[in-house]
Amino acid sequence: MTQTPTQPSPQPPVARKVPTVRTHHGDSFEDNYEWLRDKESADVVELLKAENTYQEAVTAHQEPLREAIFQEIKGRTQETDLSVPSRKDGWWYYSRSVEGKEYGIHCRVQARDTGDRVADWTPPAVEVGVEIPGEDVLLDGNVEAEGKPFFAVGGSAVTIDGTLYAYAVDNAGDERFTLRIKDLRTGGMLPDVIENVFYGVSFSPDGTRIFYTVVDDAWRPYQVKSHVLGTPVTEDEVIYQEDDVALWLGFELSADRRHLVLSIGCSEFSETRLLRFDAPGAGLSTVISREERILYDAEPFLLTGPGGDKTETILLTHNRDAINSMVSLVDPAELAKPVAEQHWATVVAHSDDVRVNGAGVTSTHLVVSVRQDTIERVQVLALAGLGTPEQGAPVEPAFDEELYTAGVGGSDYEAPVIRIGYTSYFTPSRVYDFVLPTGDMPSGELLLRRESPVLGGYSPSDYVATREWATAADGTRIPLSVMRHASVARDSTAAGLVYGYGSYELSMDPGFGIPRLSLLDRGVVFVIAHIRGGGELGRHWYDNGKKLHKKNTFTDFIAATDWLAQSGWVDPARIAAMGGSAGGLLVGAVANLAPEKYAAIVAAVPFVDALTTILDPELPLSALEWEEWGNPITDPEVYAYMKSYTPYENVRAVAYPKIAAVTSFNDTRVLYVEPAKWVQRLRELTTGSEPIVMKIEMDGGHGGASGRYVQWKERAWDYAFVADSLGATELLPGAGLK
Repeated sequence: MTQTPTQPSPQPPVARKVPTVRTHHGDSFEDNYEWLRDKESADVVELLKAENTYQEAVTAHQEPLREAIFQEIKGRTQETDLSVPSRKDGWWYYSRSVEGKEYGIHCRVQARDTGDRVADWTPPAVEVGVEIPGEDVLLDGNVEAEGKPFFAVGGSAVTIDGTLYAYAVDNAGDERFTLRIKDLRTGGMLPDVIENVFYGVSFSPDGTRIFYTVVDDAWRPYQVKSHVLGTPVTEDEVIYQEDDVALWLGFELSADRRHLVLSIGCSEFSETRLLRFDAPGAGLSTVISREERILYDAEPFLLTGPGGDKTETILLTHNRDAINSMVSLVDPAELAKPVAEQHWATVVAHSDDVRVNGAGVTSTHLVVSVRQDTIERVQVLALAGLGTPEQGAPVEPAFDEELYTAGVGGSDYEAPVIRIGYTSYFTPSRVYDFVLPTGDMPSGELLLRRESPVLGGYSPSDYVATREWATAADGTRIPLSVMRHASVARDSTAAGLVYGYGSYELSMDPGFGIPRLSLLDRGVVFVIAHIRGGGELGRHWYDNGKKLHKKNTFTDFIAATDWLAQSGWVDPARIAAMGGSAGGLLVGAVANLAPEKYAAIVAAVPFVDALTTILDPELPLSALEWEEWGNPITDPEVYAYMKSYTPYENVRAVAYPKIAAVTSFNDTRVLYVEPAKWVQRLRELTTGSEPIVMKIEMDGGHGGASGRYVQWKERAWDYAFVADSLGATELLPGAGLK
């Protein structure tokens, strides 16, 4: 009898060891894989290619499942689609997608003014596949991307008169953009081309200048520059340069476009500088100095008084004596006094239960974004009487779901409406226009403009989302969002996935996602853990998960996992963990703390070698991280604390679960070297036999590859890895595309 020889198991690439000793505060750490940082090394590139080859071999059996998930995503997505037009000045702007094409097409049509303000701000009826008379194509991403390995737009702007269109394009994934300007009257391109700009582009109100941001060698935006159209780029003026390596610089135009507003700051304090367009020679004025250590945003505008006179006023959203922030008005003349002597009129008072995220103005109303009970919501107040005893009560558009996200999606200063985006876990994205309250209509009016279509027989009633609570070791209650298919039985047999982030005060807000349905349809119970370090429960929630409290983030996630294991929904042996970027650090730390609790871990662009990165201020964005993690260069306590949890240093001799590290060669935020080193150390020390793989996109950036179909394939890869690892590859009866 002849026996077929068994195929040898694929073997992972083994990097050579080149010991490098890192010494700080009397502590030395020997790093055998730091040499992988040399991006130009042929040996490094060959190793990365070998990692992809190994990953492809180990996961080859998942290919049919990946293809099935990809087809499910594709089958539920209306590929030829249109966004809801947004009005700016005399035009309606929108984007459309076309089946079979990777990128959006940015367009506009002329607006009309009839005198009926609400009617004039009602978007034109546009239909999928129907030619739109008078359409101008501003930018066709498919044409721009042709022959390029990557394509992303980092900003765009149109002059007030609608004649010039500026846009910034990245063709490498490294978030350095080339700025070009199109003459919309002729369709031709201006000779002005500016290389290596960062996010953010704006024209001056008169259309003669364009403002942009430049990064330094550490990838930190540090200059705002002004280019006069038709002049050499070498003569561009530096409006402002920020030399503090721990501060980020950005800009925007004020809502009424009378000022250029420069924002300088970090997560703990900030500074705003203003440039008046009607008096550019006066230079920049500072609202509140950074020396006051106040975290604030400032919006200058003209406030109409009871007699109709307009007064220069500054709207402040700030944390002065208000950890959750509040909103105040200040007369610019007050700013000449010491801060302790200035009079600020309270508009939105501080609350321990409500986090004020931001505020802005239209010509008639204040618009405030707040977060209460984890949920982001929008409130508006009339400008009349603002900051006085005559101030009116806030008005909030009402929605009928418990777990949802509502945020301002854009507004024009003169518009009688504001655009609101709405979504929940099982409600596809909706676009509303909220007609601002008037005397005749004191509650305003919420107008649904569009709900994104979901094809394939999707029904929200097939799924369930609930708010649950885990309890951390210190007694803190951790909110969880738990999603499942309605047919999953509570018999402790299902598979589960725990997802988290927990950094930078970012909240994992409710949102609809077509790809997630493919996991739910296979019986996976999907848990989003709203752990400390995020912003879901106010500023305290963030502060208690950063710096010397960072470990709360990791133990909260483990508490969420324990809740799921004991919930009665899942088999405790069938739980996976997933996180990206700082969430990759999270799941990397959790893998060291509790590897036995997970069958698989997916870490996307993971910040797993954080201490090495932050110890080197020359590396991209490192100095900006000190406000989040602490400064281990100068503070031995921070160094010791970080070293006790960072994933790379704390890999140990235990049986690790299946692990997939997903990264991009050109990522400038979390360098590929971090997961590359991590997987080598994991393989070296694990006592288990589960595969540890790295998937690297050689043409992508921090967000992965560009192009929607490629991104769908990447998500299908992640979810197939999870589903296969949990034995959840088959659709539930009646689930899936219909």
